[in-house]
Amino acid sequence: MSITDFDRYPLTFGPSPVHPLERLTKHLGGAQVWAKREDCNSGLAFGGNKTRKLEYIVPDALAQGADTLVSIGGFQSNHTRQVAAVAAKLGLRCRLVQEKWVDWDDPVNDKVGNILLSRIMGADVRLDPAGFDIGIRSSWEQAMKEVEEAGGKPYGIPAGASEHRLGGLGFANWAYEVAEQEKQLGVFFDTIVVCTVTGSTHAGMVAGFAALEEAGGRPRRVLGIDASATIDKTRDQVGRIARRTADLIGLGRDLRDDEITVLEGWAGDLYGIPVESTVEAIRLSGRLEGMIIDPVYEGKSMAGLVDLVTTGEIGKDSTVLYAHLGGQPALNAYSGIFD
Repeated sequence: MSITDFDRYPLTFGPSPVHPLERLTKHLGGAQVWAKREDCNSGLAFGGNKTRKLEYIVPDALAQGADTLVSIGGFQSNHTRQVAAVAAKLGLRCRLVQEKWVDWDDPVNDKVGNILLSRIMGADVRLDPAGFDIGIRSSWEQAMKEVEEAGGKPYGIPAGASEHRLGGLGFANWAYEVAEQEKQLGVFFDTIVVCTVTGSTHAGMVAGFAALEEAGGRPRRVLGIDASATIDKTRDQVGRIARRTADLIGLGRDLRDDEITVLEGWAGDLYGIPVESTVEAIRLSGRLEGMIIDPVYEGKSMAGLVDLVTTGEIGKDSTVLYAHLGGQPALNAYSGIFD
């Protein structure tokens, strides 16, 4: 099968915008830096990268006759907010498990930002004290069981939609979208920089760009910046999802190890806790470009991009595409870092 053979339910405006970050490029004094804006991709509750994934998952949920979407994330999960938005759009119920993935001392952490938006959109939000892990969670499985016992027909969407068998398709298609935009703009992005935690955003890109290269396209690097602080688990999961997605879209070969790159050094010691480089990257992006990024994901991938460009790891002759995955509503729960 190819990517066009899969059913897709339109939830985005179309191709997300791509634009140069001219002042950031000048400040860094190295590679040309552009951004592709998944935070501007949809009218559903501020959009974001998970909305693109859900376009491929929704047809399966509807085909199964589901009446309730059941998903999971941390208190400030961007993913659960987007699941709640999609459920509202489709007229389905939504049950969300929100675990305490981040030990962040803020009294409104479970009341503002993403979780507030999910509640506004009518989701049944249940808090759980369990800590962070990128794998399948027993609390999520229990939530599906409870929905079923109450007479509902649940459809499970794991954290980040990553462990879902279709979870990588949205960003495999993103790669094809980038290739079309390159033709229109007369530019080629030899390096992609993206945040990676549960992995299917990064993994989908890897599979999609590999398929483009296999069809005669130019090679490029896809650099995942780890924000999980559980680097080995994330590397394993990205590789597994990338290979699964490559098989789904008919790549016809195994992915090489050098096509799957997850870099560490900017996550800090714990998931969701901003470190000094995170805050500096948020301020830099805002001050130079008026582009707002978040403290859990994009602040860390931008910190990685800044270092890779300034040290020359990404060379001056490169043209870099920064994947802005959204997530700004979570800033409300981190106001203390900007005192």
